[in-house]
Amino acid sequence: MSCLITLKKKGLKLTPQRKLVVDVIHEAKDHLTAEEIIARVQDRMPEVHKSTIYRTLELLEQNGSVFKSKLGDHFIYHHAEEGHHHHLVCSECGKIVECDEDNFTPVEESIAAKYGFRVNFKHLVVSGICQECRSKGA
Repeated sequence: MSCLITLKKKGLKLTPQRKLVVDVIHEAKDHLTAEEIIARVQDRMPEVHKSTIYRTLELLEQNGSVFKSKLGDHFIYHHAEEGHHHHLVCSECGKIVECDEDNFTPVEESIAAKYGFRVNFKHLVVSGICQECRSKGA
């Protein structure tokens, strides 16, 4: 868990609460909302206040240990070690599809060529309508 090493190198304390938040995110098979992270942390350590968890998530994001993306009316988090990827979200049914980063390379190159601007796509959430919902509407 390199994010714990990164925090330690930056002189930040590795509290049991911080370690648990990292464990919860690292163990997750999917991306989690802050509310899901809070519930899982409090299942194991009920005395941890949600404000502590929110502060820890902010700290982890600032240090590049987790990525945070807005998805609908909430944020989702995933471990930075999973790498960069993006999400396609169906505005009809809510289905989420992971999308490889390389799909946006032509967009990055086009913006650089046209505007001289280097974009930084860290973790995009793109809304649209999935194949299944488009088929239903046809």
